[in-house]
Amino acid sequence: MKLMRAALLASGLALPLGTAATLAATPADVLVVAQNIDDIVAIDPAQAYEFTSGELVTNVYDRLVQYDAEDTTVLAPGLASEWTVDDDAKAITFTIRDGATFHSGNPVRPEDVVFSFKRVVTLNLTPAFILTQLGWTPENIEEMVTAQGNTVTVRYDGDFSSAFVLNVLAARPASVVDELTVMEHEENGDMGNAWLNANSAGSGAFNLADYRPGEIIRLTANPNYFKGAPAIGSVIIRHVAEAATQQLLLTSGDVDMAKNLTPDQIAGLTGDAVKVEVFPQAAVHFLSFNQKTESLTPEAVWEAARYLVDYEGMTQSFLAGQMDIHQAFWPEGFPGALTDTPFTYDPDRARQILEEAGIETPINVTLDVINSTPFTDMAQSLQATFAEAGINFEIIPGTGAQVITKYRERTHQAMLLYWGPDFMDPHSNAKAFAYNSDNSDDNYQATTTWRNAWAVPAEMNEETMAALAEADPAAREAIYLDLQKKVQESSPIVIMFQAAYQVAMGANVDGYVNGATSDFVFYRLVTKE
Repeated sequence: MKLMRAALLASGLALPLGTAATLAATPADVLVVAQNIDDIVAIDPAQAYEFTSGELVTNVYDRLVQYDAEDTTVLAPGLASEWTVDDDAKAITFTIRDGATFHSGNPVRPEDVVFSFKRVVTLNLTPAFILTQLGWTPENIEEMVTAQGNTVTVRYDGDFSSAFVLNVLAARPASVVDELTVMEHEENGDMGNAWLNANSAGSGAFNLADYRPGEIIRLTANPNYFKGAPAIGSVIIRHVAEAATQQLLLTSGDVDMAKNLTPDQIAGLTGDAVKVEVFPQAAVHFLSFNQKTESLTPEAVWEAARYLVDYEGMTQSFLAGQMDIHQAFWPEGFPGALTDTPFTYDPDRARQILEEAGIETPINVTLDVINSTPFTDMAQSLQATFAEAGINFEIIPGTGAQVITKYRERTHQAMLLYWGPDFMDPHSNAKAFAYNSDNSDDNYQATTTWRNAWAVPAEMNEETMAALAEADPAAREAIYLDLQKKVQESSPIVIMFQAAYQVAMGANVDGYVNGATSDFVFYRLVTKE
């Protein structure tokens, strides 16, 4: 009876709103989510690179090591029950967990791990770079990743620590797929890519029961999951693009969760039937100064700028619920994040800094910004507060593509933008904010340091690479904390905020976990009272 009702619910949600709105409350063992899922391009772990696809992959697949629902900041055993590190040999040996099985019923074997990594490197699709930075190529992958007995040995080629390697192996493309099932569906040498973009072959807490692009995702609980069966029987994620429709479905009881409501809609939710939970997200938002603009090169300008941002004024008004004050390049919620916020809005101090340094004002500068909320609102706030110290912004709005193109070409003066890590290791952002060993125009780098033409001091470059290679986890974290402090105190990049994500849900829903990225969205612990 429960299964029949769940099927009817899934069908009903595919109907127009007028029909869906007549449904009763959702079944007790089904979590129904209204969400915009049209960003999905691929769901094969070797190709998936979108926000929603990351959420799907995390719930359907496992990795050797992974950040899990119980604590998204702790690297925990996954399909590997234990591992040993040989830093001298640049190798990590993983012992595969006893009794782990794929949804097909096939046992998880060391050979599946070898196949999964080889598959990512061979296909070389969008997220492959995360694994290939370990020195893996199609030519050497069979020597770099090997199986023996119930173990897998991973070798890496590069001057970096095993801690970095473990974080790479906890990333999305390192998900382990069922080789036997996947290769049954290989077509024209695609290693099952076409089939895995409509189906799944994982061992995770949920099995992909149904996926229709731009319509629905249905996950069913895996009763044999190695950490125990999920508390909820199934999860239905229904594509609902319009926030207003999501709000109506939530308040009428036809869905349990709405993930894309606007701040105004969140503020308008009333009554005891719904609640809102806020989750820090990985993106940090910053104001940066291109060092090709002479008036923006004095360090006194950088220092003054830190006291000309109305951090509290913005987060307590139009950014309420969307961003929190955060002034370091590594996001809160990740291990090793610096959470100190030493700067406050103080225009008198900013004027004093400029005056004591002999900086002549006014300084007139263009500020590029994406032409949408809340970015334009942030730009207008900065325009007003910076003017109090004689720094006059001319706001140049543009599409995201236009703004980012100028940024990559280093043709901007000041830039209001954001940055997020590719995987959960501090080096992902340290390289972007604290490293630039070659500032020449023809040495394009996908970092905010190079794009702002900031020739990072040699000692900071050296410290960034030392952190990457440091084998001791505590010592490595200490180096990253020091780098964050240095960038926080003196750089042409003023980090202001960290994004926050508001999720509205029924008051009876508990246990939903939404970490700092879509790779840390977990449904396994969800219950409905």
